[in-house]
Amino acid sequence: MRIIDLLKANAIELNASVATKNEAIDKMVALHEACGNLADAKAYKDAILAREAQGSTAIGEGIAVPHAKSDSVKTPALSAITVAGGVDYGAPDQKASDLLFMIAAPLDGDLHLEILSRLMVMLMEPEFCTALRNAKSADEFLSIIDAKEAEKYPDEVKTVEKKEGYRILAVTACPTGIAHTYMAAEALEKAGEKMGYALKAETNGSGGAKNILTKKEIAECDGIIIAADKNVDMARFDGKPVVKTSVSNGINKPEELISKIIDGKAAIYHAESGAGTSVDDDEKEGFGRKIYKHLMNGVSHMLPFVVGGGVLIALGFLFDTIAGNANVGGTFGFTHPIAAVVFWIGKAAFALMLPILSAYIAQSIADRPGLLPGMVGGVFASSGYTLSSLAQNGLTGDDSAVSGFLGALFAGFVAGIVVNILKKAFSWLPNSMDGIKPVFIYPLFGTVLMGLIMSLVNPIIGMLNTGLSNGLSSLGETSKLLLSIVLAAMMATDMGGPFNKAAYVFGTAAIADGNTWIMAAVMIGGMVPPIAIALSTSFNKKKWTSEEIKSGPVNYLMGLCFITEGAIPYAASDPLRVIPSCMVGSAVAGALTSIFNVACPAPHGGIFTFIVCDHPLLYIVALIAGSVAGAFMLAVLKKNQASKI
Repeated sequence: MRIIDLLKANAIELNASVATKNEAIDKMVALHEACGNLADAKAYKDAILAREAQGSTAIGEGIAVPHAKSDSVKTPALSAITVAGGVDYGAPDQKASDLLFMIAAPLDGDLHLEILSRLMVMLMEPEFCTALRNAKSADEFLSIIDAKEAEKYPDEVKTVEKKEGYRILAVTACPTGIAHTYMAAEALEKAGEKMGYALKAETNGSGGAKNILTKKEIAECDGIIIAADKNVDMARFDGKPVVKTSVSNGINKPEELISKIIDGKAAIYHAESGAGTSVDDDEKEGFGRKIYKHLMNGVSHMLPFVVGGGVLIALGFLFDTIAGNANVGGTFGFTHPIAAVVFWIGKAAFALMLPILSAYIAQSIADRPGLLPGMVGGVFASSGYTLSSLAQNGLTGDDSAVSGFLGALFAGFVAGIVVNILKKAFSWLPNSMDGIKPVFIYPLFGTVLMGLIMSLVNPIIGMLNTGLSNGLSSLGETSKLLLSIVLAAMMATDMGGPFNKAAYVFGTAAIADGNTWIMAAVMIGGMVPPIAIALSTSFNKKKWTSEEIKSGPVNYLMGLCFITEGAIPYAASDPLRVIPSCMVGSAVAGALTSIFNVACPAPHGGIFTFIVCDHPLLYIVALIAGSVAGAFMLAVLKKNQASKI
């Protein structure tokens, strides 16, 4: 094992301010602890002092190499300091020690002896020691060691370069888990390969986590990059250098993120009581971004319920239409037995949408203890429970107090805050109660408080929802047209980002209120960008690179399936021209859905749900017209590529 693999930049302090041997030991132990190398700093220091009691580890010529084996060492490592003027370390030649290395080794094996032997071989050269003493930065200190080690052990360097394993690990996750997740993983892996560092990326996509990082890989890696816009399991990274950033930075700045790990500039992550409390050392995380991440954590978990339940409900309408029941009135969708079974299964899944949304917003804020209070808050929001209805009618809610989507959002954020307050309120309990607090105390008090809060808030938000629903129902044709244009254009603005998600969530919430024409504009607005790009790459090849042309046809399918993220690589390469073009195409399509009075009862599914929409043929006309308009704008705005090959 090379020294350069065990000594990181943040474990080096040049010109340390220490005056005695004990202060020097404290300083180097603290460096180890800050790097996450130790499970128990006090126990490790005791092992160092026990070794010093057997005889000083100062070698002479200003060099000292304190070392110890201990079960308190989590990962084998080195720390190093230089001291102007040196300290009396009890060296045999009576000289003060000004160049000190401290070796931390686990109990198994004789790693410390191997490291000590290698250090001694290198430290025998005065020029090498002088260069270390004169280093101006930790990076220069490391580069001097790296060069000398390569000179002394050239064959081993070649072996190390070929050995299996990952120097850097990554986790990528976006709210929907469809496109950004995998784009960030690919960008990081390609950048790692280009820079010469083996990198493995775990993807937290819509189908679950893939390429999962193992305990061994985490223990042996140099650091971890978390490129995510929703919460991921962080507790497993305790004690490791972690760079935490947005998924877009994983796509756009992979080399910069990798360099932070390699250069030792990543902060050490420390889990709190086994839970993943995050410290974002890549960029200051503003209040707005925190809110967005919590919201997207709820939305990403809600989507399967929206999609699965919504499509099943749409199939109920389809089966009833095939059975000739399209004009039965209030029972349309569940008149025929087959339609009824499919419809009510979908309704059951769809009914969980709001509780899941609020539960996972709360879980994002307060970890697992927030899950139950958040879910109960969502149930109260969707059912319209009030103090009066609970006292008089039990679980029969008040229809006028259903706070719906807004109430579920409110419940999720408040539940997370309430549980965090409870954590502080019960922090005085002894450590022996730590196992009881998250499974009994927090859920008990959190659930009671959320029930009371939502019972008081539901009537207020219910009034707001009623006013909004009535306002939408009474909109004139001009306002309806304008809203359809705006929502459709929003779907093409950032293609999976906050504008896109805001429009989509608004559309799904409107379905519950019966305003299915809104979802028609939203869905077609998300379908147009990939199809417009596919058309342009098929019929206007001079605007695109050869790689973009090869990938273009896939966007026909992605657009038809309502996967807007297919347009992202093209928008990223030329955002000032591609995004406005797609927005124009989506706006045209949205306007036509309003003019044609199209309504869509399904929140997802793309063209496969058109048959259950009002005026499906006109819906297809709107999609074609919007896609052609988008492709035309690309032809006008985009510049020709200098070379397609």
